Amino acid sequence: MSDPMNSVGFDLDLTLADTRAGIAATFDEVSARIGVPIDTAVVLSRLGPPLEWELAHWMPAEEVPAVASLYRELYASIAVPVTTPMPGAREAVKAVRRAGGRVIVVTAKNVHDATRTVEFLGLEVDEVAGSVFGAAKGTALAAFGAAAYVGDHVADIDAARSGGTFSVAVATGPCSAGELRDHGADVILKDLTEFAEWFEGWRTVVVPA
Repeated sequence: MSDPMNSVGFDLDLTLADTRAGIAATFDEVSARIGVPIDTAVVLSRLGPPLEWELAHWMPAEEVPAVASLYRELYASIAVPVTTPMPGAREAVKAVRRAGGRVIVVTAKNVHDATRTVEFLGLEVDEVAGSVFGAAKGTALAAFGAAAYVGDHVADIDAARSGGTFSVAVATGPCSAGELRDHGADVILKDLTEFAEWFEGWRTVVVPA
C-alpha cells in the first residue's frame, strides 16, 4: 500500500532528465527549417519556462504557435533518443518507492513528450502532468497529494508553495544554489545523488512512527 506522506513530485528537465542535447538539436533543426537564427547556448542557459516563452525571444508573437507545433513534431524523434538521466535520478525515484511513496512528474513540457521521456529513461512514475509552470504546478501537486516537490528552478519553489508541499531544490539547472536559497527553498541539494539520504532522514521526521 502506498504511503501518501512519502509521495514526491519531481520536475523533469534538468531535475530528472538531462534534456540539453536534445533540446539544442531540436532548436537547431527548427532554426534551419524556418530560417531564423536561434542561439541554442542562450536557450539552454534559461531552461525551465514553457517553450512558447523561449520562442518569443526569437520571433514575432504571431509566429510562435506554428513554430511551437513544429518543435513538438520534431521533439520525439530528435530529442528523446539522446536524453539521459540526471545523476541520481533513478536512485531518487527508487528511494521514494522503497518508502512506499508514489511519484508524479510535473513539468512545463507537454505531457506527451514528458511521458515519452520518462518512459525512455525507464523511470517508474505513477503520473505525469505537463504544460504547467511555476505556481500553476501546484494544482497537480495538491491533487496528487505530494508531500514534497523537487525542482531546479526558482519557479519550482513557487510550485511547491502553491501545492502546499515541501520545496526541495537541486542546483542542476539555470538557477544557482544562492538564487534557490534566496527564493525560499526549504532544502537545497547539490544534485539528486544527495536525495536518497536526505529523503530517508526527512521522512522519519515528517511521517509519524
